[in-house]
Amino acid sequence: MDKSIIVIGIAGGTGSGKTTITQEIVKNMGDDVTVLTHDMYYRARHDLTYEERVLLNYDHPNAYETELLIEGLRDLKEGKEIQCPVYDYSIYDRTDRFTTIKPSRVIILEGILIFHYEHLRPLMDIKIFVDADADVRILRRITRDVKERGRSLDSVINQYLTTVKPMHEAFVEPSKRYADIIIPQGGQNAVAREVLIQRIKAHLRD
Repeated sequence: MDKSIIVIGIAGGTGSGKTTITQEIVKNMGDDVTVLTHDMYYRARHDLTYEERVLLNYDHPNAYETELLIEGLRDLKEGKEIQCPVYDYSIYDRTDRFTTIKPSRVIILEGILIFHYEHLRPLMDIKIFVDADADVRILRRITRDVKERGRSLDSVINQYLTTVKPMHEAFVEPSKRYADIIIPQGGQNAVAREVLIQRIKAHLRD
């Protein structure tokens, strides 16, 4: 394993600002950063109809093929490139395509539940939980899912009330205790973003 590679886990509730912080790091670090997203590892459900897939709980830990993610992350830490599955939110299913992800000195692992899995946590060198108020998160979720994922407003609200909110309370929020750093005010916390970026730059200078 290459000791110069650092893995940063960025967790937090849906719409908390994980992607904002990730993008800020990438903007400052460029090619020195590799991003791996837990959402790409939703389990393939080709055996179900579209109508059946719509009704699944996508915010429960069992919705993900996390064992495949762990395998890929270990390979990246060893300097190997991986083939990451591609998930299509519009059809609620994994596609048959893969994207090549190359290792770099900084690997960012992003996802709402990444701190929940006891076999995944030890692979992260820094664990960051992005915190934001529930009303802010639901508004961001609505905006994202309607504009970017082709969902209807009613479906987003129904999914939030039936699965997203209860799963957040059951699994995401409790996983905060495993974080090394908690960032309040979500991705808008400029001070926290700058401190994190400086920490990463220091690692790259080593």
